[in-house]
Amino acid sequence: MEFDENRAKKPFIGFVFFWQAFKTWRRQAASRRVLDNLSDEQLKDVGIKRSDYC
Repeated sequence: MEFDENRAKKPFIGFVFFWQAFKTWRRQAASRRVLDNLSDEQLKDVGIKRSDYC
């Protein structure tokens, strides 16, 4: 039996899922910060209301 046969195929898959979730969370937080800095009229121009993203 070779070493490669007993080795996990993707040992870092849990870390990869965690990292992807973390990046998504950071991207959404950055988007919320940008939207928070817009006025109600600017949000209306974009086509959303303040209650849509909070």
